[in-house]
Amino acid sequence: MERRRVRTNWWGSVVTALVAVVAFATPAAAQEPSTTTVQAVPASVAVGAPVELVATVSCPNDPSGGLGVTFFDGGEILATVPVGADNTATHTATFDTAGTRTITAAYNGNGECFASNDTTTVTVSESPTPPTPPLAPCACGGVYNINIHTE
Repeated sequence: MERRRVRTNWWGSVVTALVAVVAFATPAAAQEPSTTTVQAVPASVAVGAPVELVATVSCPNDPSGGLGVTFFDGGEILATVPVGADNTATHTATFDTAGTRTITAAYNGNGECFASNDTTTVTVSESPTPPTPPLAPCACGGVYNINIHTE
């Protein structure tokens, strides 16, 4: 019996296998652009009153996960909260001084969605001062005596 030696090109086989894997592999999910909108409810509050900040993130892929949404009052971080299954992130804030606040909601992105942001304003006014009671006695009545007789 005669033995034949078959020469193999192992390098060519490796390259062919790699090309097949790359060509037929499922591509990884690519990041998609996102948009963020923010609302303040209510948009005008008194000092110390709560305002709900609601950011809604839109993306063709799932925007949850990642670092969520960071809410800013000007340059000050208020909070970072996760994006829920309903694509929203919510934070309740109160403000100690009157003025117009610029609120930014910055979606921080994830492996599937790019970052995005939006701004809104909150008008914070001084708490109303209760009215001063009148100095003169009220002419609206006083103590009444009622007698009921039954026969």
